[in-house]
Amino acid sequence: MIDSDNKSVKLGEAAGRFLVGQSPGARARSQQAINHFVRWFGRERSIGQLAAHEVANYAKRASSPDSEYLEKLAIIRGFLAYAKKEGWTKTSLATHLKARKGRAKLAAGADRALPEPVSLTRQGYDQIKQELESLRSKRPQTIDEISRAAADKDFRENAPLDAAREKLAHIDGRIRELEATMKSAVLIEGKVTTPTKVGIGDRVLLRDVASGEKLFFTIVSPKEVNPARGKISNSSPLGRAVVGKGCGEVVEVTVPVGRLCYRIEEVGGDG
Repeated sequence: MIDSDNKSVKLGEAAGRFLVGQSPGARARSQQAINHFVRWFGRERSIGQLAAHEVANYAKRASSPDSEYLEKLAIIRGFLAYAKKEGWTKTSLATHLKARKGRAKLAAGADRALPEPVSLTRQGYDQIKQELESLRSKRPQTIDEISRAAADKDFRENAPLDAAREKLAHIDGRIRELEATMKSAVLIEGKVTTPTKVGIGDRVLLRDVASGEKLFFTIVSPKEVNPARGKISNSSPLGRAVVGKGCGEVVEVTVPVGRLCYRIEEVGGDG
């Protein structure tokens, strides 16, 4: 049973206690994930009032790149297991924080088939290589987490052990996926001449025919998409519309509000 004092412990306070008890390195890795969880439900929300379905819904709706998603869930599971141990919650909410099926199966299915040959810019290839090296460096640490969690007899469900195993499965699956991608990659090297037609790796300047608004972006493979940096996929609606076209041509793109017309103003290589 939870006494009245424990039931009134706020999420913000509980998170603070959890983080203070960690080593500096673990605290630095955990803080962002824990703070996001706390902000989601509110710092002043009593942790004892969290319901299982709310925690399950958080796992379904929380957005993050695949390389970070399972790691963040593992951290939050550790926090919820700690809350149960401290008597702040009636049940272990950690068991309800399950990864979305699509991402949970990523590791298991990554080795079933090699990815199709994909064109990558040199920058995109180097980014994949960097992520692969980072994951390989995390693997020994995750194996150590599994060993430490397996030796902890305080948790009935041993949520930290389950989380560490899931994290390792994700890392191994992602490593296999990236290795396969690198093997099948076809590099698009920087172009020394001005291209006449739009292709992967090209920078494109469009002008909205109706409004005159300019749109500037780089065409990349689906593996390199980064909207924040102006990198769009060659398989996206806009990408498909401009690939193979040249300066001066007008292209149409279908969007939810209708059709937009753009004129290709510039095409530049080495994007």
